[in-house]
Amino acid sequence: MPGTDKPNQAVDSFFAVGPDAPLAARMRPRSLDEIVGQQHLLGPGTPLRRLIEGQGAASVILYGPPGTGKTTIASLISAATGNRFVGLSALNSGVKEVRAVIEKARYDLMLGQKTVLFIDEVHRFSKTQQDALLAAVENRTVLLVAATTENPSFSVVAPLLSRSLLLQLNSLNDADIQQVIERALFDERGFNKKLKASPEAMAQLVRLAGGDARRSLTYLEVVGEAVLARAENFPQELSVADISANINKAVVRYDRDGDQHYDVTSAFIKSIRGSDVDAALHYLARMLEAGEDPRFIARRLIIHASEDIGMADPTALEIAVAAGQAVAMIGMPEAQLALSQATIHLATAPKSNAVYKAITQARADIKAGRLGPVPAHLRDGHYEGAARMGNAVGYLYPHDYPAGVVEQRYLPEELADAVYYQPTEHGVEKRISDFLGRLRLKVRGAR
Repeated sequence: MPGTDKPNQAVDSFFAVGPDAPLAARMRPRSLDEIVGQQHLLGPGTPLRRLIEGQGAASVILYGPPGTGKTTIASLISAATGNRFVGLSALNSGVKEVRAVIEKARYDLMLGQKTVLFIDEVHRFSKTQQDALLAAVENRTVLLVAATTENPSFSVVAPLLSRSLLLQLNSLNDADIQQVIERALFDERGFNKKLKASPEAMAQLVRLAGGDARRSLTYLEVVGEAVLARAENFPQELSVADISANINKAVVRYDRDGDQHYDVTSAFIKSIRGSDVDAALHYLARMLEAGEDPRFIARRLIIHASEDIGMADPTALEIAVAAGQAVAMIGMPEAQLALSQATIHLATAPKSNAVYKAITQARADIKAGRLGPVPAHLRDGHYEGAARMGNAVGYLYPHDYPAGVVEQRYLPEELADAVYYQPTEHGVEKRISDFLGRLRLKVRGAR
């Protein structure tokens, strides 16, 4: 929608589609009553309902997954205002286009004509492009309606966020998706009662949609057209076999640069940490099916092996590193086996974050200034004059003692009593815990 500028013969002309347009475009809701889902935003008196009914004046950022109605709601807000409408797409618009729209809006405002600026995929705008909107939004030179699938906290500059009403849309539930499909089957804009779906076929279409209304209509269109092409009478009934024959597999909704990337990755790691091996494999499969870089997955496993398992199972890091090496050596699809093996090993391993806590506390002491000079007997003595300075003098070489351990101060005096690593009672760390107390006593002596 590069710089679409229409005198608002209602925004209808902008969103109007012909009979050959995709089903999802033809079935776009024409009124508030046709919107499915998002009831948490559309209740009486809510800011969004007031905007759609033409009673509000605040700019708005609509944030949510694909197929949840962001563009539809934007169109309804625009139509309700009765003002001049301009649509920009962040894919093919730059600062020049944004400034041109604002300059025209400023001129029209002096003539009493307000402007609604709709920006699709606003997260793709650079910081400079977003900054160009600030004054116009703050002064209400334009009413901004922006749509994004990315978390605005990360993708939209803070000043623009603070000047806009942020509304989050949710994925549609199964009942919502079924309503969308049924409307398309019966409505004259859709299949106009020439098609119906068996209960089993309906259930499968709903499942494949994954909460995305646009996807449900895309699948319905592909299958429906195939069925009607061979039909001699109407209505025809969709079957599960028809769906299987025309849709190879469900498309996993997963944006490698957006929220789904971070959400699925987070769920993957948290499932491993929580020792739910089946959930971990589920999220691994979602990442693989979506085409996630297997090297990224391997790196996450390596980090997790030390962060959440550590010394409770020292072999976890070895397995994770080996999986990373396998990915580099053999690539996909075979590398999925190594990634799966590592996932299973890490999910079923005993857990401990003692390694993470140890280095975190040690670094916290450093940042807090708890340093102290290195004890003289530990300093480097491999240069002329070191002994005269007392460096390395009095150092006790542990291998000279029967147990290989000798009482000796290693920490700076200021940190003489510091204890960073505190093993848990899980896995191998239980044995380490039993031994470590005796080891510290022997090294540090009674204090």
